[in-house]
Amino acid sequence: MSDRPIIATNGVSAVPLQRDAAVLDFVALLKPRVMSLVVFTGFAGVLVAPGEIHPVIAAIAILCIAVATGASGAINMWYERDLDAKMERTRDRPLPANRMEPETALAFGSVLAGGSVMVMGLGVNWTAAALLALAIGFYVFVYTIWLKRRTPQNIVIGGAAGAFPPMIGWAAVTGDVSLGGIALFALIFMWTPPHFWALSLYKCEDYENASVPMLPVVSGILETKRQILLYTVLLLPVSLIPWWIGTATLVWGAISAVMGFLFIAMAVKVWFDETDRAPQQMFRFSLLYLTVLFAALIVDRLAVQMIAG
Repeated sequence: MSDRPIIATNGVSAVPLQRDAAVLDFVALLKPRVMSLVVFTGFAGVLVAPGEIHPVIAAIAILCIAVATGASGAINMWYERDLDAKMERTRDRPLPANRMEPETALAFGSVLAGGSVMVMGLGVNWTAAALLALAIGFYVFVYTIWLKRRTPQNIVIGGAAGAFPPMIGWAAVTGDVSLGGIALFALIFMWTPPHFWALSLYKCEDYENASVPMLPVVSGILETKRQILLYTVLLLPVSLIPWWIGTATLVWGAISAVMGFLFIAMAVKVWFDETDRAPQQMFRFSLLYLTVLFAALIVDRLAVQMIAG
């Protein structure tokens, strides 16, 4: 085999690639940064759900959630390759950069999606498998294909896709859809709009160039800031539901309340700041917020088990 670099043509110029670019491109299709947070929340759902699950079965459930998330990302990149080519933060992805054939990405994502649902059903239970299939379908068909290019409410409605993992993890243990799993779903569902709208405030030009009707493009900066503040205020009581229904202890409830008030404070800062600095800070804090709440949920459950055992 020749040691010369592979050359990809993007229609304008030739771009030299590393010999391992194909492997890295398949990894990129999976959106590993998004996957890591999704897997973490799914793991929390498995751990805090009532009942027992064999560690191997739990590992299969988490693996299926990870693979399904990556599959959804790959299909999303296949469908949105034209948009990605117009946006600075996405134009170097494998498809807009012409490092991979679109059909390859679609086949890769489709096989992973079908395989993850089948393995979840056969190896864990069919309730979790059905929720996994619903999450994939919602992200691909409802958010990616139907909503994203049509309405500024794309994030509000489409955010449900990213809220499924802890409920799927819960169902993997219990075999049903119960209030505890729904509460974790609701927490992420309400968190998603201010998280993405903070990003859209300082990436507004990118979305405008790609003709994506994100809220600041369609309704303006002021309305976006108003909606961010509204959703962070509404998120506070929603985030306390796991404590109210007994899924978590008062200690976790206190942590959730503190993080919620800090999130609101960040939204207030965004409201008054006319630069991109506050939205960037809020976007980073939103990731910390969700990580802290679900990490604390895991620690909270482990502490309860140690005390009880």
